[in-house]
Amino acid sequence: MTNTAENRLEICAIPAFIDNYIWLLADHANQACAVVDPGDAGPVQAWLAEHPGWVLSDVLITHHHSDHVGGVEKLKSEFNPLVYGPANESIPARDRPLTDGDLIQVLGRTINVIAVPGHTSGHLAFYLVDEDVLFSGDTLFSAGCGRLFEGTPRQMLISLECLAALPGQTQVYCAHEYTLPNLRFALAVDPDNQQIAKLLTEVCEIRNRGQCTLPTSISVERACNPFLRVREAKIVEAVQRHTRLSITSAEACFAAMRMWKDNF
Repeated sequence: MTNTAENRLEICAIPAFIDNYIWLLADHANQACAVVDPGDAGPVQAWLAEHPGWVLSDVLITHHHSDHVGGVEKLKSEFNPLVYGPANESIPARDRPLTDGDLIQVLGRTINVIAVPGHTSGHLAFYLVDEDVLFSGDTLFSAGCGRLFEGTPRQMLISLECLAALPGQTQVYCAHEYTLPNLRFALAVDPDNQQIAKLLTEVCEIRNRGQCTLPTSISVERACNPFLRVREAKIVEAVQRHTRLSITSAEACFAAMRMWKDNF
């Protein structure tokens, strides 16, 4: 379905823990909502208490880490939403297991399920086809990517390049407020990149106001995210200089850069 400005979803950032975001999709026309990765039930319960008459219809889970699933059982018990999550990960109260390429309907919108292993083995991303909106969990961050806890550098690189191939205008909602440290690392990798420098200044101002830096966009990430640029000669050269490794492939560049970032 094609959505007009009047019936587009509102996407609300609900902060949780230190730097998590629970994303709430609000369908005002029907007073229904869905949430992505509710690691804590409390903030979602508070939002619903402030919006009497609203229904929590769906819960979308990208992966099994506790800061993404910790509130699911309580929300399921109280509101009985339909819970979606990766088929090959242990997701509490999951009603529908999902795999790559599944199409689901949430709040009347079509969501394309994309397998993006690397951070975890079964990690999923959710792409709202008609809204050009992506929920990337802990795979693609603003100016960065997730750590490799269960997957390989090759898996994560394939996952990131899959997401980078989405339309440039796609709005990216990741699960953590990591933009500022990620941009500082990106500038260390590519110090002459004026777009990164300008964005870093803007993000510093946003964070000084205590505001959320998201969403980012696929087009911005293609230009500024070093983990999406491991095939560029200048990025390869920077990684080689810093790590003193011989980089012979995009996968090797990604692996070395991820090690650099882990110790940055």
